[in-house]
Formats: sequence, structure tokens, C-alpha cells
Amino acid sequence: MQIQDDNEPYDQINVVPMLDLAYVLLVIFIIMTTASVQGIQVNLPKASNTPSLAKPQTKAITITEDGQVFLDTYPVSLDELRTQLSALKAANPDLPVVVKGDTVVQYGKVMEVLDLLGQVGITQMGLVTQKLAK
Repeated sequence: MQIQDDNEPYDQINVVPMLDLAYVLLVIFIIMTTASVQGIQVNLPKASNTPSLAKPQTKAITITEDGQVFLDTYPVSLDELRTQLSALKAANPDLPVVVKGDTVVQYGKVMEVLDLLGQVGITQMGLVTQKLAK
């Protein structure tokens, strides 16, 4: 092996530090993309700045503290809710629905209603909450 004199120019480029940097950036990119929070994807109604002449009627499903389900202000069973929502969905395919659940209602009851909405085919749904008082 020849020892190169300090005065002679280099004829090769050392790419090891550049590869090290590329590998570090690749690892950071992989970690950041897999660390994103996964959740339930729902299609929410879109708001626009222009007023619409024919706004779709939003239906509200309320679940009270004792587990009673209301469609707008009328008490219904889950079977009645399925029937009424199916009829409303047939009349308006883009039917928006909001679900309001009491803070002490069992989580399973809310999931039953959300599952029913999925079975009926309603894709524009939202959960109503209140702002946290500061």
C-alpha cells in the first residue's frame, strides 16, 4: 500500500459521513411516520363560506344518562332508530347526523348507536361536546 504524501491532491471523495447522515435521516423519517396517532375516520359535514339556500336537515341522536335514545326530541328504540334513519337516508343520501351522549352514559350504548349508523350507511356523523370551562 502506498502512503500518500500530504502535498498531493486527493483523487477520491470520502462518502461515509454523507451516508451516515442519510441513514440517520431515513431512521428519523421512519420513526416519525409510524408514530402518528391512529383513530376512527369519519366524514364530517363540510362548512362553506357561502350561504346555501337548501341546507340538509341535521338529525340529532341523544343518549341520556339512563341510556334512553332520542331521535331529535322523540324517544325511540334502536330498531325504531334504524328504521327511521334508513328512511331518512333513502330520502337524503348525504344525511348528516350528530350524536350527543351524556357524560355518565355507558360507552357501550354510544358504540351501539355508532355501529347502527355504520350499518345504515351514514357517513357524515359527528360527536357533540362542550368546551372545557377554564
